[in-house]
Amino acid sequence: MSVAIFMLSSSLHNEEAVVRTTREYLNSLDVEYAFHGSDFKQYGESALNLIYVSTGGTEAAFLRLLPRLLESESPIYLLTSGKSNSLAASAEILSYLRQHNVKGEILHGSAEYVSRRIHLLEKTETARKWLRNARLGVMGRPSDWLISSGVDYETVRQRLGVALVDIPMEEVKAELDRQPEPDAGKLAELSSHIAPLSADDTPGIEHSMAGALQMYTALKAIVKHHDLQGFTIRCFDLLTAVQNTGCTALALLNAEGYVAGCEGDIPTALSMLTARSLLGISGFQANPAHINPETGEMLFAHCTIPLDMVDRFELDTHFESGIGIGIRGYMQTGPVTIFKLAGDLSRLFVAEGELIACQGKPDLCRTQQQIRLADPSDTNYFLSNPIGNHHVILPGHHKELIEAMFLSE
Repeated sequence: MSVAIFMLSSSLHNEEAVVRTTREYLNSLDVEYAFHGSDFKQYGESALNLIYVSTGGTEAAFLRLLPRLLESESPIYLLTSGKSNSLAASAEILSYLRQHNVKGEILHGSAEYVSRRIHLLEKTETARKWLRNARLGVMGRPSDWLISSGVDYETVRQRLGVALVDIPMEEVKAELDRQPEPDAGKLAELSSHIAPLSADDTPGIEHSMAGALQMYTALKAIVKHHDLQGFTIRCFDLLTAVQNTGCTALALLNAEGYVAGCEGDIPTALSMLTARSLLGISGFQANPAHINPETGEMLFAHCTIPLDMVDRFELDTHFESGIGIGIRGYMQTGPVTIFKLAGDLSRLFVAEGELIACQGKPDLCRTQQQIRLADPSDTNYFLSNPIGNHHVILPGHHKELIEAMFLSE
């Protein structure tokens, strides 16, 4: 059971009445839960642990339990119906927690509101627990142009629980040298997606295909060797080192459930990792190419996109270099969310909108998405206070859930 409820009550109140009102209240919630009563031995073992403050006069009992509660390293959530002075006691408890820099929240209101809040918190707490065991590889250092995208490894470890693992590019190149020729069937299947190109371009892409698949198997081997949930790679170094790109490898690995980011951009990879922990979906790492502040329309582009995000895709050259393979993916139009965490985790940006068109203009990175923001004023962020250039595009509207993950801290 992912939701566990524990109870605090005062001995001054009639026990039979407390049990009856507790049962009535908890049964009014549209939530599946395991009820542990006043036995806190299993506190912290479920994704979301709630303390039902059933009466007033429970503050001293809470203080005695607090050392045990803090072992879970999660915010303390106080659930209360408000009967028998329980809301007053909860307010006193939460005030004490805040004075001692312990995160917490009182869950109180209509049964519908509390139920929605519990479902939201169950998702965020499940994600937090997953992130505490996550390892994100940094293959090479961030690209030289990412001058605002540094991170402090210890801050990431303390705030998100994610371990950042440095992996030198020499290890990537050595693993690539060990890879055999790719499977002929896989090669033929991928080749069927070559975009209509000029006669001069097509042979170059076909020649790069085997190397692109070798890159995929090499990166996957490194992921398994280091027990990673994802990575970001200084991919532009590959253009000179092996005359190929990592675009195909990243598209395939993201589709398999790993987080695979470009250009050694750690904040963007952490944003993608967080989105996967919360939503179980891939994200499209892209940079803004055009903004219309009056309409809220923006164009985002990049040379790779997770293949599980698209209805169809084509293979072209990498835009900036003309080397190797880039992915032109066509995602289904509809609701999207734009998301980015700052490198120091001090702030985030999240906005909802609609993907209104995918295009394939030759003068931009290969995957291009035209997005109309729900609130045109959100374009002010990009023009006045952006968090770097890369942002993560997610299918669906998820602003409430993403904000709940961070803004409740």
